[in-house]
Amino acid sequence: MKGCTQGRVLITGAAGMLGSQLLLDVPEGWEAVGTDLATANAEGGPEFPAGGVDLADSAAVQKLFDDFGPIVGVIHGAAYTAVDAAEENEELAMKVNATATRVVAAACAERGIPCVMVSTDFVFDGTKQSPYTETDVPCPISVYGKTKLAGEIAAREAHPNGVRIVRTAWLYGPRGNNFPRTILKLARERGALSVVDDQRGSPTSTLELSPALWDVLMLGEAGVYHASCDGQATWFGFAEAAISLAGVENVELEPCGTEAFPRPAPRPANSVLACDRLTELRGKTLAPWRRALGQYLVDAGQDPA
Repeated sequence: MKGCTQGRVLITGAAGMLGSQLLLDVPEGWEAVGTDLATANAEGGPEFPAGGVDLADSAAVQKLFDDFGPIVGVIHGAAYTAVDAAEENEELAMKVNATATRVVAAACAERGIPCVMVSTDFVFDGTKQSPYTETDVPCPISVYGKTKLAGEIAAREAHPNGVRIVRTAWLYGPRGNNFPRTILKLARERGALSVVDDQRGSPTSTLELSPALWDVLMLGEAGVYHASCDGQATWFGFAEAAISLAGVENVELEPCGTEAFPRPAPRPANSVLACDRLTELRGKTLAPWRRALGQYLVDAGQDPA
């Protein structure tokens, strides 16, 4: 199954940071309807009429498709993304990240329509020294990563010819809590920060990822894609760039190791993604991460220096 015919697309996770951006980026000539696990709309995001639906409930999902159809494709962004909380809430994380994904993919298979499933760099263990390719074997080390991988497997089993799995990394955007927003707040409040410098990834803006997901739905084929902004950084480098671009002065920023900030869930030391398949599909990479960060700061009301 290749591409998607023009029509109405269902966006799950529409109240979230990514889903709300997807609703704002609907291509010309297309329609979108959003739903989420919760009924609240994203702060500053578009409203969505479908409200909250238990996506792990097959009957509820079938009704959703019937009520708002005909649906020609789905971008499934709904997920349990609280990485540390997942360590103690594995059953809930599995329901949201795996069971719901299987149900949504099965509904798409029944109708013969494509489904884009948003996944994560956390399906890898971080031991590889070079960027992870789409063909590298996943080996998650956290409950969050394990449940997202379970969702990938369930989606492929339910709809092998129609599911496009898109793994992304270090996501931030104009709505919701995110790393640069938190760092800038702390930098202004404290004036001195220590930030982890031994974890490496690719900071990725929803402003860049959202159009790419639409392209995968409209143009792509079944399989795995990696989608992150071009280049790589550590969390320290990410923080340093955010502070510099936002023009926040007189901040003492110190690098530290992961052991300085122990967390319930282990993090991969390297989760940089090689995005060759997506680049081939679109004819371009996502923007370099630092440039994308600058654009995000403009959209968020900051004035990059």
